[in-house]
Amino acid sequence: MPFFNPLIVSFMAAGGLFVGPVAAQAQAPATVASTATDAPTYADLATLSDAAALVIRARIRNQAVLKPERAPGLARGFARLYIEAETVALIAGRAGVGESLAYLVDVPLDARGKVPKLKKREFVLFARSVAGRAGEVQLVAPGAHLAYTPDIEARLRPILTALYDENMAPPRITGISDALAVQGTLTGESETQIFLATENRSPVSITVLRRPGQRPQWGVSWGEIIDSAARPPAPETLRWYRLACALPAELPSNTNLARDPEARRLATADYAFVREAIGPCARRITQG
Repeated sequence: MPFFNPLIVSFMAAGGLFVGPVAAQAQAPATVASTATDAPTYADLATLSDAAALVIRARIRNQAVLKPERAPGLARGFARLYIEAETVALIAGRAGVGESLAYLVDVPLDARGKVPKLKKREFVLFARSVAGRAGEVQLVAPGAHLAYTPDIEARLRPILTALYDENMAPPRITGISDALAVQGTLTGESETQIFLATENRSPVSITVLRRPGQRPQWGVSWGEIIDSAARPPAPETLRWYRLACALPAELPSNTNLARDPEARRLATADYAFVREAIGPCARRITQG
């Protein structure tokens, strides 16, 4: 799955034990803080969580505006801040984090052109460790700095639970391997199998069944066994996200194995039916 260009952030442990080279860090683009009008969608939260090795709730202690020469690439209408914060909680993580931390962030100026005051406010940071550089992390994306609310944390919990549970986490889908539609003996009867490519080569397939006088039925099999009774994933679940945000808009012609024109048309139509049923991968603060 595609993610984003990493953004360097400096972590500082209590007592200044792990102080990153702030001047050097300022040469990298900083992340952009979210605003109330940029409320994240499920896909946003799943994308950030999937990319992050650390999800941290932090409270800001101090902020300092970087001079223009230390903020290359800064967008007009934004200020780049160096922020010192305390770790309120490690919401999820595959590594530890110190009591104190620091990072760079680009924030939009307010209506008066002033830098917003973030002191004492809490944010959720999505980050990963920097190999060989103790006490430093990278924010995983623009938008990886969200204003903390109980609602954000409540929405994050089931996503993180599924991601961290090897038995629950579905594989990342990278495309479509092939598709084949077979017509039945009765008029209007058919079955289409669509096999998906995954990052770890785990088998995932979609089945579409058509029966005379009935609505088409479809489902996803997450394993070796193709289950004709499989059902679609529930909206705003990790399985739904894997499909909605990874499957192409149309069935690639070279994956359609049928030679008969009618069978090819049917496979294409069934894929379009499934793609519409899954719905769009709506985003506000991330990119696919």
